[in-house]
Amino acid sequence: MNFLAHLYLSGSDPDVMTGNFIGDFVKGRNLKDRFPEKVALGIELHRQIDAFTDSHPMVASSKKRLWEKYRHYAGVIVDIYYDHFLARQWSRYHAELLPDYADACYELLQNRPYPLPAQVNFLMPHMIRGNWLVNYSKVEGIQRALSGMARRASFISKMEQATADLEEHYDAFEKEFTLFFPELKIFSEDLLKAQGNPWY
Repeated sequence: MNFLAHLYLSGSDPDVMTGNFIGDFVKGRNLKDRFPEKVALGIELHRQIDAFTDSHPMVASSKKRLWEKYRHYAGVIVDIYYDHFLARQWSRYHAELLPDYADACYELLQNRPYPLPAQVNFLMPHMIRGNWLVNYSKVEGIQRALSGMARRASFISKMEQATADLEEHYDAFEKEFTLFFPELKIFSEDLLKAQGNPWY
């Protein structure tokens, strides 16, 4: 659910951004039979980003710190933490101010000329009203995101407690993100370029 990272790592193509954003809500294969070509590319990019992230040693270190308490929810929590650090460090990665970038993303996603998954249509008004992409930069915004996810979880997740773990180990999580994210950016850029899509 690290929406900010997935949007950013898509580059500037609106359809690729859309596909990467909706990736968590799309199951199955044969993506090009179900979506416009570049939306399908964005969904596949989302899956490749997730696979790269799950196998990275810095991410493993972050998840290990949370595993005993949160078990398989540790990865979801780390995704949210890392969106927090991306929002905090935004000026390192993008010339546009985060509020302006977020507004452009909201507008883009609301004006696609093709239908989005029902879960995305349900999510978008809440995201825009709460300005999630900007408020990820605040610990309070992370608390709201984690609490909301805890309410929607099928089992008791304790995710609403995870802000305390972020604050307790803040420097360690930030260091791991800072080492990890530039590698993920290069990985995503290379995937897009291999498909004939410029980064920006």
